[in-house]
Amino acid sequence: MNGAPGFTVIAHRGASALAPENTLAAMRLAAAAGADWIEVDAQFVAGTLLAFHDATLERTTNGRGPLTALPLAALLRLDAGDGERIPFLWEIIEALGPERGLNIELKGPDTAAAVAALVHKYVHRGWHYSRFLVSSFDHAELARLHRLAPRIPVGALVSRLPVDWGALQRRLDARSLHVPLALVNRVLVRRAHARGVRILVYTVDQRRHLARVRAMGVDGVFSNDPGRVLGWLGRKARGGPQAAKRRK
Repeated sequence: MNGAPGFTVIAHRGASALAPENTLAAMRLAAAAGADWIEVDAQFVAGTLLAFHDATLERTTNGRGPLTALPLAALLRLDAGDGERIPFLWEIIEALGPERGLNIELKGPDTAAAVAALVHKYVHRGWHYSRFLVSSFDHAELARLHRLAPRIPVGALVSRLPVDWGALQRRLDARSLHVPLALVNRVLVRRAHARGVRILVYTVDQRRHLARVRAMGVDGVFSNDPGRVLGWLGRKARGGPQAAKRRK
């Protein structure tokens, strides 16, 4: 992953403090703020990949019920916040272009094959494998993606420790381990680095938390407000003023 020397700032679901999460508006604001990488959730629905986090519609749209219960045309008519709609994953790749790093998080079943095929499509068009990172809490789905497309970099999301490093390395050849703020520690960072694995921490939106994890030697953070984090790092954001209050 590229970024500031030794440290990467990743926009969590885009600049989700400033615009509705996983929408094109959030992605564009994250890019304008200067985020090194941008993370987006991907679900395979109605034969296509949509940028969406939840299994149900209520939290982030004006719809109700399971995401998979509506036909695609109906999903695309929903308001995903501030008049934005649920985007296709390909629209986000197109909007960010080949120079911006994109972390695609697999959500829901049967995403691996579809994401592998889509990434390959853009690699054939001139994007580089190194501009993609695919992650998930579902390590079986990640392993499936790695078997299908071993050149696509993989990051393992975890929600609890300890981590069985040997199993992760054998199954995933993971480039990075994505760890919650509450669980990261110096021992974990040291052991990961000894195996050549980067530690990325989610989700960091406060200056004191950034200082704490940087002191541990982590390699980067996910943030809902990447421009603000870049400012704390002394890296001037390219976009407009950042929101002081996170979206819910």
